[in-house]
Amino acid sequence: MLAACGMQRCHQEALKKNRVMLAKQLVLNVLVEHMVEKDIITTEMVEMIQAKSGSFDRNVEFLNLLPKRGPNAFSAFCEALRETQQQHLEALILKTMSSLSHEIARLEHCHESDLPYPASESCNSKRPRWLEPMEHSLDNGDGPAVPPVKYCSPEFYRNHQHLAYKLTSEPRGLALILSNVRFSSESDLEYRAGGDVDCASLEMLFKHLGYRVTVLCDETAQEMQNALKRFSKLQDHRDVDSCIIALLSHGVEGGVYGSDGKLLELQEVFRLFDNANCPNLQNKPKMFFIQACRGDELDRGVDQRDGKGRSDSPGCEESDANKEESVKLRLPTCSDMICGYACLKGTAAMRNTKRGSWYVEALTSVFAEDSRNTHVADMLVKVNRQIKQREGYAPGTEFHRCKEMSEYCSTLCRDLYLFPGYLPGK
Repeated sequence: MLAACGMQRCHQEALKKNRVMLAKQLVLNVLVEHMVEKDIITTEMVEMIQAKSGSFDRNVEFLNLLPKRGPNAFSAFCEALRETQQQHLEALILKTMSSLSHEIARLEHCHESDLPYPASESCNSKRPRWLEPMEHSLDNGDGPAVPPVKYCSPEFYRNHQHLAYKLTSEPRGLALILSNVRFSSESDLEYRAGGDVDCASLEMLFKHLGYRVTVLCDETAQEMQNALKRFSKLQDHRDVDSCIIALLSHGVEGGVYGSDGKLLELQEVFRLFDNANCPNLQNKPKMFFIQACRGDELDRGVDQRDGKGRSDSPGCEESDANKEESVKLRLPTCSDMICGYACLKGTAAMRNTKRGSWYVEALTSVFAEDSRNTHVADMLVKVNRQIKQREGYAPGTEFHRCKEMSEYCSTLCRDLYLFPGYLPGK
């Protein structure tokens, strides 16, 4: 099974049962600053909350966000209530928690002989695993060997290079993998069994694609940010044609967790590699791959309407304004990026404890087979197709036949072919 990466279910229930009262009585203007300080919500989220018209709507927006902000969000919220002299609201929530805990104990006693999960996957004994939102690993099998990368032919390169980013440097670019598998006991985040498989698979894939790879494991949020900043400033980026960053950890929408349980905001990661902060990679493609939960909702899927089995399923412009006076071509602050996400906003990602995550397994398979003649955006569509067709197997649990859906976003301005194995003049 995958480890918990969202707010505990009993905490969610306590908030839900007091939702109307909180929406009416919560004084949010100072409290949100405490929540930003505690790394629970971001400044962008504060702006989204404040954009609502009245205090009730602002409180509702905050309460919608809170359960998706990780395992520390509930305790941080209670602490913020105390710090803003709203102890009466904390008391109501904790009273609800007390009654819920009795119910959980009763249910745990009823089900303790039925749990289908192996002992090595067990959670903290204080919380029954079957009640928690999890990043799930639900099917069996040993970790597959990374398939060999098939090389592009000289003919394919000659026929496609004129519409593509230049990608012929040796190495093709620099790649950084930040993989968090073990977390501090204070973080309340579980060991990511199978995460080492993902890391090894991506490292081998990127090397076979011609990248020089750096791997850092179990870094705190600050160490991750420092590593990304150092990596973005490397002068070697001047001499190569592209860049890859892979982040493998627990996460929530908009961020991934460091080993200390603190959040690294993804917008900060992208900012470090934009055209303003990373001039050595201007006009060069930058690829990001995020294997992390983006919430704790489990996608249970829906039946296809016709009842059949699984189905297979803009250019850049230059403004004419002040053209004669312009000395240098200006660039948008953020461009030439593509980011693949393991799952959709608000949902959990799936990971097998032996084979690694569904997403990384699909990514390595598709890139090894198809990068010889398919550009990256189309390969990520193929990854989506593989993820769409997969489902969990855990009979007797709510996770049986669960689903996942990956996605990507892009500001690429040309086709991004990796041209594996092709070196001009050799």
